[in-house]
Amino acid sequence: MTVPYTPGARTRFGAVPTVDIAVVAAALVCFAGSLGGFTPPVFGFLVGVSGIAALVTFRLWRLALQIHAKQHSFGPCRGSGFLGLGTLAGGLTALALTQVDAAHQAAVSAVGLGAAVTTYVLGILLLPGAATTLGMRLRRACDGVSIGVSLAFAGWLLPPPGGMPPAALAGMLFAVGGLSIVTVTALRAARYRRAAILCGAGAGAAVLGLAIQTMMIAYGVSDRALLYPAALVVVGPVLVLLGAYRADADGEVVPPDEPETRLSGYPLLTVPALLAMLAALYHLITVGEFDHTAILIGLMVIPTVVVREIMAAADVRRFARRLVEQEAHFRSLVAGANDLIMIVDDDLVVRWQSPAAARLFGLSDADVVGRAFPALMHPDDAAEVTSLLTAVLSERQALGRPPLVEARLRDGYGAWRDTESTVGDQRAVPAVAALVVHVRDVGERRHLERTLHQLAFTDQLTALANRRELMRTIVSQREVEGHTGALLVIDLHGMADVNEVRGREMGDAVLIEVGRRLRTAVGSDDLPARLAGDEFAVVTVEGPVLAYALGTRLLTILTEPYQLPGAIVHLKVSIGLAELSGGDNVDDVLRRADLARRRARQMGRDRIEWYDAYLEEQLVRRMDLERELPGAAGRGELDLVYQPVLSLPDRQPVGVEALLRWRNPTLGTVLPSELLPVAEDLGLIEEIGQWVLATAVKQLAAWTVPGRELWMSINVSPRELSAADYVTRVKAALAEREVSPELLVVEVAESRLSSDVAAVVTQLAALRSLGVRTALDDFGAGQASLQQLRRLPVDLLKIDGSIIAAPTDQLPADLQGHSRPLIDVVADLGRRLGVEIIAEGLESMSQIRQAQEAGCGLGQGFALARPAPAERVEAFLEEHRAPSN
Repeated sequence: MTVPYTPGARTRFGAVPTVDIAVVAAALVCFAGSLGGFTPPVFGFLVGVSGIAALVTFRLWRLALQIHAKQHSFGPCRGSGFLGLGTLAGGLTALALTQVDAAHQAAVSAVGLGAAVTTYVLGILLLPGAATTLGMRLRRACDGVSIGVSLAFAGWLLPPPGGMPPAALAGMLFAVGGLSIVTVTALRAARYRRAAILCGAGAGAAVLGLAIQTMMIAYGVSDRALLYPAALVVVGPVLVLLGAYRADADGEVVPPDEPETRLSGYPLLTVPALLAMLAALYHLITVGEFDHTAILIGLMVIPTVVVREIMAAADVRRFARRLVEQEAHFRSLVAGANDLIMIVDDDLVVRWQSPAAARLFGLSDADVVGRAFPALMHPDDAAEVTSLLTAVLSERQALGRPPLVEARLRDGYGAWRDTESTVGDQRAVPAVAALVVHVRDVGERRHLERTLHQLAFTDQLTALANRRELMRTIVSQREVEGHTGALLVIDLHGMADVNEVRGREMGDAVLIEVGRRLRTAVGSDDLPARLAGDEFAVVTVEGPVLAYALGTRLLTILTEPYQLPGAIVHLKVSIGLAELSGGDNVDDVLRRADLARRRARQMGRDRIEWYDAYLEEQLVRRMDLERELPGAAGRGELDLVYQPVLSLPDRQPVGVEALLRWRNPTLGTVLPSELLPVAEDLGLIEEIGQWVLATAVKQLAAWTVPGRELWMSINVSPRELSAADYVTRVKAALAEREVSPELLVVEVAESRLSSDVAAVVTQLAALRSLGVRTALDDFGAGQASLQQLRRLPVDLLKIDGSIIAAPTDQLPADLQGHSRPLIDVVADLGRRLGVEIIAEGLESMSQIRQAQEAGCGLGQGFALARPAPAERVEAFLEEHRAPSN
């Protein structure tokens, strides 16, 4: 079998070489000179025919060797090699005619013609793309021989009576047979059409010229007359050479769907056979009988026809076997497919269904064939199925992917099955002429989709929607025109204690009960969801007022005790509320509701907070503080300023109060009122308090010099004071700096006293036993009662500036009934309890005078001295140094 000479492996030669053009031109000039009588005929044969034949043979054989070197195969190069042999046979024939006498020229010419025809035919048959298989080459040869014999038979009968010399007869037979094979094969060449036509034309011209030359020699024409057919022998090899060059430069490919049997078979044999029949009829009419030669030529058609019939029968058997195999493959494919295939006509009636129907859906042909396809579907889906199929039939369906029909199909057991069907319009195919519907069962896939949806969008513990489903719902609600709705974010406080004390199973039981209460409390159009851990949310379709009412109802329901086996759990709840229409996107809505929730938590829990812009500013500020505060002491951002405490009679400083400041490069200066709550929430209050204690004692040691008796007060929170090692830390700090304990004053703000006053009393008593003095700061700003004041072991009582000018109706409940100003009552109370009174927050001379009139010996405020860094306070102390005695 010949290996095709593929275009990708072609040898590139470019244009025809100049030397070839020169040689051909010179040979043609010499041949034309002999043809014109300027040179002897022998010279024309030798130089013209033989010279060109030698050049073409050399070029074709060289081409064959180059192809073989590239392809490493003899398949692609054989065509060029045999064409070279045909050219060589023609040239040697011309050379031999000049060397033999006249009696043998006819025989020599016939032999050379036979050799040339054989090699030319083989070369054309072996051209790449001309005939790709051995069977096709035999078919081309049989077709050519049949045509040639028919034409030879007609040619034998049509000339005048008298017969034809044997050499002439041989020339005619070789000519018609070779020309027929060359013509059929060259026209069928599939890959290099122009190159094949040139090679075929050249081979045909050479064969025709040699045949005419043989016949003319047989009839005894002159040598000069032989030059005329020799012109074809000269031109033929030149065309073959041009075809060889053209093969690489052209590369024109016949469309791949062109059948291999084009220009072959019985239609091609009809015209020559008809011509032979007409010639035989004419011969019978004019002559009346056939001679032996005519009968012999006519009988030569039989073997070719027999061989052709045998090959046709083999093709039929092969095609039939292939058809049976393909049909078996098709049946096995259709029967084993997971799709049910139906043929539906223009009336939407099922004409055929695949054998897989019984296996896949339990349907028989009697259940389906002859019924309308929509009638097989669920009544709720039939209208949509009819509409889609009608659109396909009317060609209103857009081109592209086949339309998809989703419907429920009743199976052979009466159950409805979820199916998907793709519809293909095969009406243009004559063998089908209908719609082809592929039906597949998608019930398991739909069940899996529902399961995956439940896993993806449902919280597995509470069976509520999860965060992803909540976000999808918010998006869909926001897309409804003119609809607002609201989002409530719910935070449960106390779940961590439940998990730690009672275990995870009890915590999960509480969360399940929370989910049940949420489902029963919300409306049918609302969506309760679990965000994460102990955070829940509800998307409601109601407006702001009703949404707030829903939040109040949820707050009441969720704070009720949780009756669980062996335990009763109490939870606190914080709820944040935000409108769905606010913000840029769904994440912004969730963020706003979460900010409101955090605000509710900061405000004491068990409450609802509504989002607004000011709330966001506060919470953003709070988040900035929480982000920046950790590590502030290590970064050197904490600072202390000091405000002197003066004796009101002589305006001499007797002490200073250390005030904490946080100098953050991003947030600026942060005061204790904003700093300390954040520190307590973050668990940093002890770290900051330790830094304040160490820094204050260090500065107190620096100011403790002979001739100056100055005490320093520091502020502590009840949480810091309640630490078990606080007294120990104070003692260690004083000992490290060698500071006398009575010079240190520890202040506790009345407004920050917790319900656990007993722990504060214990720690204050321990400090007093150490020698450290204690003070109650901001007295009058909180709700401390007289009984609590009597319990607190304090040495100093700092009266808040807000009560210096307050009326008597603002007295504590157990002091009301007095008609004197509040400052006088508090000062008398301090004197009766044996504590020293400090009036703080003095901002005007009238307040200073009023404090003095009330009997306050010490004062503190902007009117006396402002808080300042240690360097400026040092200068202030030097300026107000008491004169020495």
